[in-house]
Amino acid sequence: MGDEGAASSGNELGEFLRSRRAVLDPVALGFPDDGRLRRVPGLRREELAQLAHVSLDYVVRLEQGRTRRVSRPVLEALADTLQLAPDERAYLFTVADVSRPPTPRKSVRTEVAPKLRQLLDGMRDIPAMVLSRRMDVLAWNPLAAALLTDFGTLPPGERNLIRLTFLDDEFRALYADWPRAARDCVAVLRMEAGRNPKDQAVSALVGELSVRDPDFRTWWATHQVRGPRELSKTYRHPLVGDLALDVHQFSVDTHPDQQLVAYTAPPGTPTEERLRFLIQWAADPQHTPDDLPTPQHDDQRG
Repeated sequence: MGDEGAASSGNELGEFLRSRRAVLDPVALGFPDDGRLRRVPGLRREELAQLAHVSLDYVVRLEQGRTRRVSRPVLEALADTLQLAPDERAYLFTVADVSRPPTPRKSVRTEVAPKLRQLLDGMRDIPAMVLSRRMDVLAWNPLAAALLTDFGTLPPGERNLIRLTFLDDEFRALYADWPRAARDCVAVLRMEAGRNPKDQAVSALVGELSVRDPDFRTWWATHQVRGPRELSKTYRHPLVGDLALDVHQFSVDTHPDQQLVAYTAPPGTPTEERLRFLIQWAADPQHTPDDLPTPQHDDQRG
């Protein structure tokens, strides 16, 4: 499988509509089994057209990529019929060109404002970093490096959380539930590819991962999407054991293509205690605290 065009087939709208149509149960939507053989799972095109109150020909043209710009009422009807989640609905409107500006977006800004770097440095008890929308790690504090990996030892082109999740064995081993984390990564990348289909860095990343990882290829084809939301993740840290952390994502108004991500431990939990040990170690890696606990695995997964 080549990497050219991996991020964008040119018909994201049609592929997305087909993928969402395929996961619906026709019987649950009121279509009895008529004995006709279904070549593919889910709703037929004519059934989608009937429920959304649009013509079958229009659905066919949308799915075949013969028309792109769709009216908002039609998209709302399709989104309702397909039972799209909020992130999926936003993605549908994005790839359908309903609200996309006529000119391409300017290049993503990779420099981090000095005051934001100062904020990172001041967060001594909280792992934190600045990410681009495609999950490039642009800046980080020492505790984030202690938690995840020493990003400074990586070439700039490899400082990407999605790439590391799939292609770096040690980073992959950090996740207590790697398949869940990896699928989330694919969904985030799919959302960004929909927002910026001409982003060459996104295309290159999707192409590389499609070639090198079969799981990525499989999950990319499902067209799952995800935007920012409240998260918790469990990391299996080799020094302190399981860390069940809450993940906080903050937009940066002065740099809309960037976000500040911070990790905190719920108060009174084993994770809070283990994070304190990690803070001590990050402050002086040459000295391991005498009372550092033996790494333990909890029942939590994330």
